[in-house]
Order: sequence, then structure tokens, then C-alpha cells
Amino acid sequence: MTLSTTVITLIVSFILTVILAPIVIPYLRRMKFGQSIREEGPQSHQVKAGTPTMGGLIFLTSIIISTLALSLYFDKLTTQSIVLLVILVGFGVIGFLDDFIKVVLKRNLGLTSIQKLIGQIIIAIIAYFLLKQGPFDTNIVIPFTEMELQLGQLYIAFLIFWLVGFSNAVNLTDGLDGLVAGTATVAFAAFGVLALAYEQSDIAIFTFCVSGALLGFLLFNKYPAKVFMGDTGSLALGGALAMVSILVKHELLLLIVGIIFVIETLSVILQVISFKTTGKRIFKMSPIHHHFELSGWNERKIVTVFWAIGFIAAMIVVCLEVL
Repeated sequence: MTLSTTVITLIVSFILTVILAPIVIPYLRRMKFGQSIREEGPQSHQVKAGTPTMGGLIFLTSIIISTLALSLYFDKLTTQSIVLLVILVGFGVIGFLDDFIKVVLKRNLGLTSIQKLIGQIIIAIIAYFLLKQGPFDTNIVIPFTEMELQLGQLYIAFLIFWLVGFSNAVNLTDGLDGLVAGTATVAFAAFGVLALAYEQSDIAIFTFCVSGALLGFLLFNKYPAKVFMGDTGSLALGGALAMVSILVKHELLLLIVGIIFVIETLSVILQVISFKTTGKRIFKMSPIHHHFELSGWNERKIVTVFWAIGFIAAMIVVCLEVL
């Protein structure tokens, strides 16, 4: 896969998203698929009430169409491509159901945690057995070393944990305009570069389709957002990103490339543990982006700083692994 092919992939998915967004957003508005804002959240977010959500449908559609079209055109449609699309669609459906219940049926909690977990596990297991149809390495490479961990049959437990964990991590991060769209664009692009370096063109096509689609979505999702991706988009992106790291066989590098998602998740875990054990909170509010909001940072500053951290982390990984 050449540089020109990569650029074409980015452009195709970007343009498709830019075309779809003005069509879908008014429809979401007419259907009254508006975001409800938690009363316990930052008061500055109350003005966002009613902004169309479930916008993940826009870039998911773009990713699916562009990945299939370009994979077929370049003769790169493989089992791994199909697995990535299965994860993207499967986790997207779970997110869509969660959004639909909350927004349309007006049940604020949406799917229960158990319902979402069961759905995510089932999809992860399906993906695992699809991968097992061909040669599939169950080793985990220790980043920047020659060491490997051989998990064997235990790899399925790791795969489930990885997909569910990062799907929910990206979902937790989706709390500010453009935050996930920007950080996920960088993360997918970083793994796309790794896929190119390891001559995994099928995976590279998918990752750059995602990055292109998210860049197009960012035009409408940046502050002040005209549309939110909702759980439809965030759960799908998290699951797909985790699966990309698995297929590139550098799973643990996702802890660095996706450092923002890791930090956001850790902030929630630490907050819960601290409050339950001591009755005190570490942060003013979790996830941590809300802590910075309540500390006086404006939304655009937080998003820009988090984007920068994600970009630097991704560049470090790419430089150390490829150069």
C-alpha cells in the first residue's frame, strides 16, 4: 500500500462523511434524537441539551462503505477486514440500542451494564472464532523488547477484556465536543502507519478509512458541536481500535497510543475506589476532563491539550517502532 493509496483512502472516507453529515443531522433533529444532559454534570453543558446525538451512524456508514469498496478495489478484503467490520458494527449496534433507549424511549439509563457487557462479550467471541479460522498468533509482544507472552487458550479471555475495556474507555472519554473524534483519529492513524510498516495493507485500509471518516465528522462535532457521536459511535470506535491493536500484534502499545482513554478510565476507577473507601473524592468530577472544566479550563483548551497529549504519545510509538 503506497502513500498515494493511503491518501486516497483518507480522502474517500472524509468526503463520504462530509456528504452524509448534512443529510443525517437534520433527520436526527427532526426525529428529536436530542442529547439529554445530566443534571449532576457541569452546568456549562446544559446549553448542549437537544443537540442531535447518535451521529456515530454518519461515520460508521462512511467507514463500512469506504472499507468494503476500497478493500475490494485493491483486492485486500480479508478475514481480518471482516473481523474489524464485525466488531465495528456489533459494538455500534450495542451503542445504538443504548442511545435509542435513552433518547427515544426516554429511559435515562439505557441498556444496563450487564446487558451491554453480555453483548460485547458475545461479539468478541464471534470475532475470536472468525480469527481462529486461519493462522492466528496468541502471543503478546512486550513493547520495545524481544519478549513475548504466550497465552494460548487464555488469549480469548484477554481479547474479551481488551475489546470490552477499550470500548468502554472510549465511551467514558466522549464527554466534550470533538474530544474522542480527534484522539481516535490520531490513534487509528498511528496503528495505520504500523500496519503499513508490517505490510498489513488490509488493516491499513480500515484504519485510514476510520481516520478519514472521523476527520470529516470532526467538522460537525468540534466545538460548538452540531452533532454528538453518542454511544453508537464511541463504543464502536473503542472496540475497533482494540481489535486493530490485536491484529497488528502490538496490543500493549494501545496503552500508549490510547493514553487519553487510559487516563480517563483510570480517573473514574480511582474516584470510585477513593469515595467508597474513604468517602472523599480525588477529582472534582470524573472522568478527568470534567475535573479540568470545574477547575476553570474552557472546553476548547481541554480538548486541545488532550489532543496534543494523544498526538505526542502516538508519535513516540510510531517513531520507536518504525524509524
